This record gives sequence, structure tokens and C-alpha cells, in this order.
Amino acid sequence: MTPPPVRVAALYRFATFDDCAALREPLQAACEQAGVRGTLLLAPEGINGTIAGTERGVEDVLNHLRALPGCADLDVKEAAADVVPFHRMKVRLKREIVTLGEAGVDPVRDAGLYVEPQDWNALLAEPGVVVIDTRNAYEVKVGSFAGAVDPGTVSFGEFPAWFRANRNALLGQSAPKVAMFCTGGIRCEKATAFLKAEGVEKVHHLKGGILRYLETVAPEDSLWQGECFVFDQRVAVGQGLAPGTHGLCHACRMPVSVEDQASPLFEAGVQCPACAGAREVEQRARYAERQRQMEIAGARGRDHIGVRPPAKAFD
Repeated sequence: MTPPPVRVAALYRFATFDDCAALREPLQAACEQAGVRGTLLLAPEGINGTIAGTERGVEDVLNHLRALPGCADLDVKEAAADVVPFHRMKVRLKREIVTLGEAGVDPVRDAGLYVEPQDWNALLAEPGVVVIDTRNAYEVKVGSFAGAVDPGTVSFGEFPAWFRANRNALLGQSAPKVAMFCTGGIRCEKATAFLKAEGVEKVHHLKGGILRYLETVAPEDSLWQGECFVFDQRVAVGQGLAPGTHGLCHACRMPVSVEDQASPLFEAGVQCPACAGAREVEQRARYAERQRQMEIAGARGRDHIGVRPPAKAFD
């Protein structure tokens, strides 16, 4: 069987960049020359994003990134796709590569202990370990590890307030081990640095995130339940990073399960059970027309440029 022709690379690295603006244009040019598409974020704390293209094109960009200060050990999660899941290439300057909003949190210096995917099950089996899913509520709904605490956040920036409000209930006086995870590793790496800044000492996080776990742990040994939401047009993946069953509501940008798609409240491209009735008639008409144009483009074998990926193109 011929493998899918598109290489997808989700990547990040916490590093110290003194002048992000000086890095942006050469990186944008390297991406365009390589013919890749996606989104990359540059901030004083490092780089984060997802790119897709040919095998050689993606490798050329990764080589450019590894040459940046502190990025030789760039963390990369790879997958294959039949088509490029992005419409354009954007390199953006940001204050943070993943927004926590807490001054003084330094993952380069203070991240928790990395746990390799093959050792994660053993950590979860230890008595008294507090397991925290650092992702947002709509992601957790798609899948998670059994018994993990769901903060119920809408954005990662809500995590500090949630932890402070729930610290005593979570940790009590026994100072237990804390194990945290996220999609690709970046949010939980930053969250561990935040917990350490809050005085929590025994903090661990899943190296490479859920994606690395699903890629490397055999299905019969996996403790993962459900699918993993990803920030591109694949929407969700399962064991071995195989394509998942979730779709995406193009009205509210939320993942839509098979059950949701069977609901009478679901209308492709217009609404899902989560947002049914939340749009004006004019908006619904625009969404319906956009869906019609998407179907026409698909029938002709073309991309429809009006289709956006999920709210972010990165973890």
C-alpha cells in the first residue's frame, strides 16, 4: 500500500529568543521555498506550530528550525495525510507560544520531570498520583485517560486560576505526585513549570504528549480512552495516530462526534447540537452557502479556501 503523500509535523521547543522579529522573515522565506503550509508561532520563550508538505519540504523547514538558538532538540510529532490540512503558511510573532498569562514561569529552567510514553502507565498506576488533563473541556470530551481530572477550562489561560482555587482539594496536605498531560507536550510542560513556581515539587508530565503516547504504545497496552482532538483538519486521531471519527462544526469550531452527526440538530456546515439555535437566520444562510461551495469544490477535487482549520493550528 502506498503511504499518504503528505507529511504533517507538529512541533515546539521552549528556548530563549532575544530577537524574534529578526527570525521571522528568514523562517517565512524558508517555509515558502520548501512549499509547506501551516502556522508557526515565535515568542521570546520559543517556537510552536504545525506544518505540512512533502517529505523533503518539511525536512528542510525542520533543519532550519533546529539551527535556531536552543532548538537542536526540537520536539516533533509526525503524521501522514492524503492532503495538506492547511491553506496557507503563516509565521506569527507572539508574547507566548502557548498563552498562560503568568509572568516568571520558565519552562526552560523549571519544567517538571519528563515521563516517557512507555513509562506513563506505571506512573498512573502508583497509589495517590493526581492526574490532570491540562487541555480544554471540548478536547477532554473527545477522549482522555481514565480517572484524569478535567479542569473544565475554555482556554489554557484559565488553568492558573483553576489550580489555585482547587489546590487543597487536589493535593491536600500529603504533597502527592502530580502527573499532567496534553496533546503534544507543550501545555503540560508549561503547566509543570507553573506548579513548581507555586511550590509543588513532585510534578511530572508526559513527554511528547498524547500524540507520542498513541504513536508508541501498543493498542492492547494503551490506557487512552476515546480519540485525541488535534488542531488541524484531521480533527481527531486514535491509536497509532490513525484518523478519528470526529468531524468539525464549521459554525462553532467544536469537534462533532458520530452521535452528534446523527442528531436532528446537526446540519453539516451550519450547526451542531452544541450551537443549535445560537445563530441568526442570516448567519445560518451564509453557513449553508459556504457548505454548498465546499461540496462543489470537493466534487471538483479542489480546496475551498473558506474552510478554516480548528481555532488553533497548534497545541
